[in-house]
Amino acid sequence: MMSSTAFERMFGFARKEVSLGNWREQPYNSWSFQNAGEMVPSARIAAREGLVEDAPIDLGGLLDERMAIDGNEETVAGFLSRSSTDALAVMKKGRFVGDWFAPTMTPDARHIIFSISKSLTAILAGSLEGEGKLDPNAPVTDYVPEAAGSVYGNATVRHVLDMTVSLDFEEAYLDPESLFARYRRATMWNPGGGAESLREFLVSLQQLDEPHGKTFRYRSPNSDLLGIIVERASGQRYAELMSETLWQPLGARRDGFVTVDKEGSARAAGGVSVAVRDLARVGEMMRQGGSSDGGRIVPQAWVEDTIHGGDAAAWQRGTMTNLFAQGRYRNKWYQSANASGAYCGIGIHGQWIYVDPKAEVVISKMSSQPLPVDDPLDLDNVAFFEAICARV
Repeated sequence: MMSSTAFERMFGFARKEVSLGNWREQPYNSWSFQNAGEMVPSARIAAREGLVEDAPIDLGGLLDERMAIDGNEETVAGFLSRSSTDALAVMKKGRFVGDWFAPTMTPDARHIIFSISKSLTAILAGSLEGEGKLDPNAPVTDYVPEAAGSVYGNATVRHVLDMTVSLDFEEAYLDPESLFARYRRATMWNPGGGAESLREFLVSLQQLDEPHGKTFRYRSPNSDLLGIIVERASGQRYAELMSETLWQPLGARRDGFVTVDKEGSARAAGGVSVAVRDLARVGEMMRQGGSSDGGRIVPQAWVEDTIHGGDAAAWQRGTMTNLFAQGRYRNKWYQSANASGAYCGIGIHGQWIYVDPKAEVVISKMSSQPLPVDDPLDLDNVAFFEAICARV
Protein backbone atom coordinates (compact mmCIF):
# COMPACT_ATOMS: atom_id res chain seq x y z
CA MET A 1 0.00 0.00 0.00
CA MET A 2 1.25 3.47 -0.89
CA SER A 3 2.27 5.63 2.07
CA SER A 4 0.50 8.94 2.62
CA THR A 5 3.71 10.78 1.75
CA ALA A 6 4.15 8.86 -1.52
CA PHE A 7 0.47 9.41 -2.32
CA GLU A 8 0.79 13.18 -1.89
CA ARG A 9 3.99 13.22 -3.90
CA MET A 10 2.33 11.37 -6.80
CA PHE A 11 -1.03 13.15 -6.86
CA GLY A 12 -0.37 16.49 -5.20
CA PHE A 13 -3.09 16.13 -2.55
CA ALA A 14 -3.92 13.88 0.41
CA ARG A 15 -6.29 10.92 0.14
CA LYS A 16 -8.43 12.40 2.94
CA GLU A 17 -9.24 15.36 0.69
CA VAL A 18 -11.16 13.16 -1.76
CA SER A 19 -14.86 12.75 -0.99
CA LEU A 20 -18.10 11.65 -2.59
CA GLY A 21 -18.80 15.32 -3.14
CA ASN A 22 -15.67 16.07 -5.21
CA TRP A 23 -14.40 12.79 -6.65
CA ARG A 24 -15.25 13.78 -10.23
CA GLU A 25 -13.47 17.13 -9.99
CA GLN A 26 -9.85 18.00 -10.68
CA PRO A 27 -7.35 17.42 -9.21
CA TYR A 28 -8.99 14.58 -7.27
CA ASN A 29 -10.21 12.70 -10.35
CA SER A 30 -6.63 11.80 -11.30
CA TRP A 31 -6.82 9.34 -8.40
CA SER A 32 -10.52 8.62 -7.95
CA PHE A 33 -11.10 7.63 -11.59
CA GLN A 34 -8.70 4.76 -10.90
CA ASN A 35 -10.31 3.94 -7.57
CA ALA A 36 -14.06 4.32 -8.05
CA GLY A 37 -14.61 1.33 -5.77
CA GLU A 38 -13.34 3.38 -2.83
CA MET A 39 -15.97 6.01 -3.55
CA VAL A 40 -19.02 3.93 -4.55
CA PRO A 41 -19.97 0.30 -3.69
CA SER A 42 -18.77 -1.93 -6.54
CA ALA A 43 -19.04 -5.51 -7.84
CA ARG A 44 -16.18 -7.50 -9.36
CA ILE A 45 -16.17 -8.53 -13.03
CA ALA A 46 -13.86 -11.54 -12.87
CA ALA A 47 -11.24 -12.14 -15.54
CA ARG A 48 -10.06 -15.61 -16.47
CA GLU A 49 -7.40 -16.91 -14.11
CA GLY A 50 -3.86 -17.53 -15.29
CA LEU A 51 -3.62 -14.87 -17.98
CA VAL A 52 -0.68 -12.49 -17.61
CA GLU A 53 -0.38 -9.11 -19.28
CA ASP A 54 2.71 -8.42 -21.38
CA ALA A 55 4.93 -5.47 -20.55
CA PRO A 56 3.89 -2.09 -21.98
CA ILE A 57 5.39 -1.01 -25.31
CA ASP A 58 6.86 2.47 -25.30
CA LEU A 59 5.49 4.84 -27.95
CA GLY A 60 9.07 5.97 -28.51
CA GLY A 61 9.61 8.51 -31.26
CA LEU A 62 5.88 8.77 -31.93
CA LEU A 63 5.58 10.99 -28.86
CA ASP A 64 7.67 13.69 -30.56
CA GLU A 65 5.82 13.57 -33.87
CA ARG A 66 3.84 16.67 -34.73
CA MET A 67 0.19 16.53 -35.75
CA ALA A 68 -2.24 19.13 -37.08
CA ILE A 69 -5.16 19.42 -34.65
CA ASP A 70 -7.75 22.17 -35.04
CA GLY A 71 -5.44 24.03 -37.38
CA ASN A 72 -2.52 23.97 -34.96
CA GLU A 73 0.51 21.70 -34.79
CA GLU A 74 1.40 19.94 -31.58
CA THR A 75 3.28 16.82 -30.60
CA VAL A 76 1.62 13.59 -29.57
CA ALA A 77 3.07 14.08 -26.08
CA GLY A 78 1.73 17.60 -25.97
CA PHE A 79 -1.77 16.51 -26.87
CA LEU A 80 -1.75 13.68 -24.33
CA SER A 81 -0.90 16.23 -21.67
CA ARG A 82 -3.39 18.86 -22.89
CA SER A 83 -6.22 16.33 -22.96
CA SER A 84 -5.51 15.14 -19.38
CA THR A 85 -4.75 11.63 -20.60
CA ASP A 86 -4.13 8.98 -17.96
CA ALA A 87 -3.53 5.98 -20.24
CA LEU A 88 -3.40 5.11 -23.93
CA ALA A 89 -3.15 1.74 -25.69
CA VAL A 90 -2.80 1.26 -29.45
CA MET A 91 -3.38 -1.97 -31.38
CA LYS A 92 -2.56 -2.64 -35.05
CA LYS A 93 -3.85 -5.78 -36.78
CA GLY A 94 -4.59 -7.37 -33.43
CA ARG A 95 -1.23 -6.64 -31.77
CA PHE A 96 -0.36 -3.99 -29.22
CA VAL A 97 2.11 -1.55 -30.76
CA GLY A 98 2.25 1.19 -28.14
CA ASP A 99 1.19 2.22 -24.64
CA TRP A 100 1.44 5.44 -22.64
CA PHE A 101 0.74 6.15 -18.99
CA ALA A 102 0.67 9.40 -17.05
CA PRO A 103 2.91 9.59 -13.97
CA THR A 104 -0.24 9.16 -11.86
CA MET A 105 -1.30 5.83 -13.44
CA THR A 106 0.33 2.41 -13.57
CA PRO A 107 -0.23 -0.21 -16.29
CA ASP A 108 -2.17 -2.53 -13.97
CA ALA A 109 -4.60 0.16 -12.77
CA ARG A 110 -8.29 0.04 -13.58
CA HIS A 111 -9.90 3.30 -14.71
CA ILE A 112 -13.58 4.17 -14.84
CA ILE A 113 -14.78 4.39 -18.45
CA PHE A 114 -18.06 6.20 -17.77
CA SER A 115 -20.37 5.91 -20.78
CA ILE A 116 -18.26 3.37 -22.63
CA SER A 117 -19.98 1.15 -20.06
CA LYS A 118 -23.06 1.58 -22.27
CA SER A 119 -21.22 0.07 -25.23
CA LEU A 120 -20.18 -2.94 -23.13
CA THR A 121 -23.69 -3.39 -21.79
CA ALA A 122 -25.02 -3.43 -25.35
CA ILE A 123 -22.59 -6.24 -26.17
CA LEU A 124 -24.25 -8.28 -23.43
CA ALA A 125 -27.63 -7.53 -25.00
CA GLY A 126 -26.28 -8.59 -28.41
CA SER A 127 -25.01 -11.87 -27.02
CA LEU A 128 -28.35 -12.58 -25.35
CA GLU A 129 -30.12 -11.73 -28.60
CA GLY A 130 -27.93 -14.28 -30.38
CA GLU A 131 -28.92 -16.90 -27.78
CA GLY A 132 -32.61 -16.13 -28.27
CA LYS A 133 -32.98 -14.79 -24.72
CA LEU A 134 -33.57 -11.15 -25.63
CA ASP A 135 -35.75 -9.67 -28.35
CA PRO A 136 -34.72 -6.10 -29.23
CA ASN A 137 -38.16 -5.44 -30.72
CA ALA A 138 -40.03 -6.56 -27.61
CA PRO A 139 -41.68 -4.08 -25.24
CA VAL A 140 -39.54 -3.07 -22.29
CA THR A 141 -42.35 -4.28 -20.01
CA ASP A 142 -41.78 -7.85 -21.17
CA TYR A 143 -38.59 -7.72 -19.09
CA VAL A 144 -39.36 -4.95 -16.58
CA PRO A 145 -43.12 -5.09 -15.88
CA GLU A 146 -42.88 -2.39 -13.23
CA ALA A 147 -41.92 0.10 -15.97
CA ALA A 148 -45.61 0.25 -16.99
CA GLY A 149 -46.87 3.77 -16.40
CA SER A 150 -43.44 5.30 -16.93
CA VAL A 151 -41.81 6.60 -20.11
CA TYR A 152 -40.72 3.02 -20.78
CA GLY A 153 -44.25 1.63 -20.58
CA ASN A 154 -44.74 1.97 -24.35
CA ALA A 155 -41.09 1.78 -25.44
CA THR A 156 -39.25 -1.16 -26.96
CA VAL A 157 -35.83 -2.52 -26.14
CA ARG A 158 -34.71 -1.17 -29.54
CA HIS A 159 -35.67 2.35 -28.47
CA VAL A 160 -33.56 1.84 -25.34
CA LEU A 161 -30.59 0.47 -27.30
CA ASP A 162 -30.56 3.32 -29.82
CA MET A 163 -31.35 6.22 -27.45
CA THR A 164 -34.60 7.04 -29.23
CA VAL A 165 -36.73 6.94 -26.08
CA SER A 166 -38.67 10.21 -25.81
CA LEU A 167 -37.45 10.72 -22.27
CA ASP A 168 -38.11 13.92 -20.31
CA PHE A 169 -34.62 14.18 -18.81
CA GLU A 170 -31.52 16.31 -19.34
CA GLU A 171 -27.88 15.30 -18.83
CA ALA A 172 -27.24 18.30 -16.55
CA TYR A 173 -23.92 17.11 -15.15
CA LEU A 174 -23.10 20.27 -13.21
CA ASP A 175 -26.54 21.27 -11.85
CA PRO A 176 -26.87 20.13 -8.20
CA GLU A 177 -30.63 20.83 -8.16
CA SER A 178 -31.56 18.98 -11.35
CA LEU A 179 -33.31 15.68 -11.95
CA PHE A 180 -29.87 14.48 -13.00
CA ALA A 181 -28.60 15.13 -9.47
CA ARG A 182 -31.42 12.97 -8.09
CA TYR A 183 -30.36 10.31 -10.58
CA ARG A 184 -26.77 10.49 -9.34
CA ARG A 185 -27.97 10.08 -5.76
CA ALA A 186 -29.94 6.99 -6.76
CA THR A 187 -26.74 5.50 -8.22
CA MET A 188 -24.88 6.28 -4.95
CA TRP A 189 -22.53 8.58 -6.86
CA ASN A 190 -23.47 11.74 -4.96
CA PRO A 191 -23.85 12.54 -1.26
CA GLY A 192 -27.33 11.80 0.08
CA GLY A 193 -27.85 8.57 -1.86
CA GLY A 194 -29.65 5.51 -0.58
CA ALA A 195 -33.18 6.84 -0.12
CA GLU A 196 -34.19 5.76 -3.63
CA SER A 197 -32.86 2.87 -5.69
CA LEU A 198 -31.77 3.21 -9.29
CA ARG A 199 -34.63 0.96 -10.40
CA GLU A 200 -37.18 3.04 -8.49
CA PHE A 201 -35.82 6.19 -10.09
CA LEU A 202 -35.95 4.76 -13.60
CA VAL A 203 -39.58 3.65 -13.42
CA SER A 204 -40.60 7.11 -12.20
CA LEU A 205 -39.44 8.88 -15.38
CA GLN A 206 -41.95 10.31 -17.83
CA GLN A 207 -42.29 10.90 -21.56
CA LEU A 208 -41.99 14.04 -23.63
CA ASP A 209 -44.77 15.05 -26.00
CA GLU A 210 -43.21 13.12 -28.87
CA PRO A 211 -43.39 9.44 -29.88
CA HIS A 212 -40.48 7.11 -29.28
CA GLY A 213 -38.19 6.31 -32.20
CA LYS A 214 -38.13 9.75 -33.77
CA THR A 215 -35.17 11.61 -32.22
CA PHE A 216 -31.77 10.53 -30.93
CA ARG A 217 -31.61 11.78 -27.34
CA TYR A 218 -28.54 10.92 -25.33
CA ARG A 219 -30.02 9.97 -21.96
CA SER A 220 -28.01 7.78 -19.60
CA PRO A 221 -30.99 6.29 -17.67
CA ASN A 222 -31.85 4.30 -20.81
CA SER A 223 -28.60 2.36 -20.44
CA ASP A 224 -29.07 1.70 -16.74
CA LEU A 225 -32.45 0.28 -17.64
CA LEU A 226 -30.71 -1.88 -20.25
CA GLY A 227 -28.57 -3.25 -17.43
CA ILE A 228 -31.72 -4.35 -15.63
CA ILE A 229 -33.16 -5.77 -18.87
CA VAL A 230 -30.09 -7.97 -19.51
CA GLU A 231 -30.22 -9.20 -15.92
CA ARG A 232 -33.88 -10.14 -16.27
CA ALA A 233 -33.35 -11.76 -19.69
CA SER A 234 -30.34 -13.80 -18.55
CA GLY A 235 -31.28 -14.57 -14.96
CA GLN A 236 -27.80 -13.43 -13.90
CA ARG A 237 -26.45 -10.44 -12.05
CA TYR A 238 -24.77 -7.88 -14.28
CA ALA A 239 -21.19 -8.40 -13.06
CA GLU A 240 -21.52 -12.18 -13.36
CA LEU A 241 -23.01 -11.90 -16.83
CA MET A 242 -20.29 -9.50 -17.95
CA SER A 243 -17.60 -11.86 -16.64
CA GLU A 244 -18.99 -14.99 -18.30
CA THR A 245 -20.22 -13.42 -21.54
CA LEU A 246 -17.51 -10.88 -22.34
CA TRP A 247 -14.61 -10.56 -19.93
CA GLN A 248 -13.43 -14.16 -19.71
CA PRO A 249 -13.99 -15.11 -23.39
CA LEU A 250 -12.28 -11.85 -24.36
CA GLY A 251 -9.14 -12.90 -22.55
CA ALA A 252 -9.13 -9.81 -20.35
CA ARG A 253 -6.04 -9.85 -18.19
CA ARG A 254 -7.42 -7.98 -15.19
CA ASP A 255 -10.68 -8.01 -13.29
CA GLY A 256 -13.07 -5.17 -13.98
CA PHE A 257 -15.48 -3.55 -11.55
CA VAL A 258 -18.88 -1.88 -11.76
CA THR A 259 -20.48 0.45 -9.24
CA VAL A 260 -23.81 -0.63 -7.74
CA ASP A 261 -26.69 1.03 -5.91
CA LYS A 262 -28.37 0.11 -2.62
CA GLU A 263 -30.16 -2.85 -4.24
CA GLY A 264 -27.02 -4.04 -6.00
CA SER A 265 -28.18 -2.80 -9.41
CA ALA A 266 -25.21 -2.09 -11.64
CA ARG A 267 -24.54 1.37 -13.03
CA ALA A 268 -24.63 -0.11 -16.54
CA ALA A 269 -24.60 3.36 -18.08
CA GLY A 270 -21.31 4.53 -16.63
CA GLY A 271 -19.93 2.62 -13.68
CA VAL A 272 -17.52 0.12 -15.25
CA SER A 273 -13.78 0.32 -14.51
CA VAL A 274 -11.22 -1.69 -16.51
CA ALA A 275 -7.56 -1.72 -17.53
CA VAL A 276 -6.67 0.24 -20.64
CA ARG A 277 -5.42 -2.76 -22.64
CA ASP A 278 -8.51 -4.79 -21.78
CA LEU A 279 -10.65 -1.95 -23.10
CA ALA A 280 -8.68 -2.06 -26.35
CA ARG A 281 -9.36 -5.80 -26.53
CA VAL A 282 -13.08 -5.02 -26.60
CA GLY A 283 -12.51 -2.81 -29.64
CA GLU A 284 -10.44 -5.51 -31.32
CA MET A 285 -13.20 -8.04 -30.71
CA MET A 286 -15.62 -5.69 -32.48
CA ARG A 287 -13.12 -5.21 -35.33
CA GLN A 288 -12.95 -8.98 -35.67
CA GLY A 289 -16.71 -9.20 -36.13
CA GLY A 290 -17.58 -10.37 -32.61
CA SER A 291 -14.86 -12.97 -32.05
CA SER A 292 -11.70 -13.17 -29.99
CA ASP A 293 -9.13 -15.84 -29.25
CA GLY A 294 -11.61 -17.30 -26.77
CA GLY A 295 -14.25 -17.81 -29.47
CA ARG A 296 -17.38 -15.98 -30.57
CA ILE A 297 -18.70 -13.45 -28.09
CA VAL A 298 -21.46 -11.77 -30.08
CA PRO A 299 -23.00 -12.67 -33.46
CA GLN A 300 -21.26 -11.16 -36.48
CA ALA A 301 -24.64 -9.99 -37.75
CA TRP A 302 -25.07 -7.97 -34.56
CA VAL A 303 -21.67 -6.31 -35.04
CA GLU A 304 -22.48 -5.51 -38.67
CA ASP A 305 -25.78 -3.97 -37.61
CA THR A 306 -24.01 -1.98 -34.89
CA ILE A 307 -21.42 -0.46 -37.21
CA HIS A 308 -23.66 0.04 -40.27
CA GLY A 309 -27.25 0.25 -38.99
CA GLY A 310 -29.08 2.96 -37.13
CA ASP A 311 -31.41 5.81 -38.07
CA ALA A 312 -29.57 8.70 -39.76
CA ALA A 313 -32.69 10.90 -39.56
CA ALA A 314 -32.97 10.37 -35.79
CA TRP A 315 -29.31 11.36 -35.43
CA GLN A 316 -29.86 14.53 -37.45
CA ARG A 317 -32.73 15.52 -35.16
CA GLY A 318 -30.45 15.07 -32.14
CA THR A 319 -27.84 17.39 -30.65
CA MET A 320 -24.55 15.63 -31.41
CA THR A 321 -24.13 16.39 -35.11
CA ASN A 322 -21.30 18.73 -34.13
CA LEU A 323 -19.22 15.62 -33.36
CA PHE A 324 -20.14 13.48 -36.37
CA ALA A 325 -22.10 15.50 -38.91
CA GLN A 326 -23.43 12.46 -40.79
CA GLY A 327 -23.09 9.96 -37.98
CA ARG A 328 -25.46 7.41 -36.53
CA TYR A 329 -25.92 5.69 -33.19
CA ARG A 330 -26.70 1.99 -32.96
CA ASN A 331 -26.57 -0.40 -30.02
CA LYS A 332 -24.82 2.26 -27.93
CA TRP A 333 -21.90 2.69 -30.34
CA TYR A 334 -21.23 5.80 -32.41
CA GLN A 335 -20.63 5.62 -36.16
CA SER A 336 -18.43 8.46 -37.41
CA ALA A 337 -19.46 8.26 -41.10
CA ASN A 338 -15.85 9.29 -41.83
CA ALA A 339 -14.01 7.83 -44.83
CA SER A 340 -12.30 5.32 -42.54
CA GLY A 341 -15.61 3.88 -41.36
CA ALA A 342 -14.43 4.45 -37.78
CA TYR A 343 -16.78 3.79 -34.89
CA CYS A 344 -16.36 4.35 -31.19
CA GLY A 345 -17.57 4.34 -27.62
CA ILE A 346 -17.26 7.58 -25.69
CA GLY A 347 -17.38 8.47 -21.98
CA ILE A 348 -17.40 11.79 -20.16
CA HIS A 349 -14.14 13.31 -18.92
CA GLY A 350 -12.31 11.94 -21.97
CA GLN A 351 -12.83 8.16 -22.18
CA TRP A 352 -12.60 6.65 -25.69
CA ILE A 353 -12.48 3.37 -27.52
CA TYR A 354 -11.89 4.08 -31.20
CA VAL A 355 -11.93 1.46 -33.97
CA ASP A 356 -10.66 2.26 -37.47
CA PRO A 357 -11.43 -0.78 -39.64
CA LYS A 358 -9.67 0.64 -42.71
CA ALA A 359 -6.37 1.21 -40.86
CA GLU A 360 -6.91 -1.95 -38.76
CA VAL A 361 -6.21 0.10 -35.65
CA VAL A 362 -7.88 0.15 -32.22
CA ILE A 363 -7.14 2.88 -29.67
CA SER A 364 -8.28 3.05 -26.05
CA LYS A 365 -7.79 6.30 -24.17
CA MET A 366 -8.55 7.06 -20.53
CA SER A 367 -8.49 10.58 -19.16
CA SER A 368 -9.33 12.84 -16.25
CA GLN A 369 -10.45 15.91 -18.18
CA PRO A 370 -11.72 18.68 -15.88
CA LEU A 371 -15.10 19.05 -17.62
CA PRO A 372 -17.51 16.14 -18.07
CA VAL A 373 -18.37 17.37 -21.58
CA ASP A 374 -15.93 19.39 -23.69
CA ASP A 375 -17.16 19.54 -27.29
CA PRO A 376 -14.06 21.23 -28.81
CA LEU A 377 -11.78 18.71 -27.11
CA ASP A 378 -13.93 15.83 -28.39
CA LEU A 379 -13.30 17.05 -31.93
CA ASP A 380 -9.58 17.32 -31.16
CA ASN A 381 -9.59 13.77 -29.83
CA VAL A 382 -11.09 12.46 -33.07
CA ALA A 383 -8.44 14.35 -35.06
CA PHE A 384 -5.78 12.86 -32.76
CA PHE A 385 -7.07 9.33 -33.32
CA GLU A 386 -7.11 9.83 -37.08
CA ALA A 387 -3.50 11.05 -36.95
CA ILE A 388 -2.38 8.07 -34.85
CA CYS A 389 -4.15 5.63 -37.20
CA ALA A 390 -2.30 7.18 -40.12
CA ARG A 391 1.09 6.76 -38.42
CA VAL A 392 1.14 3.29 -36.83
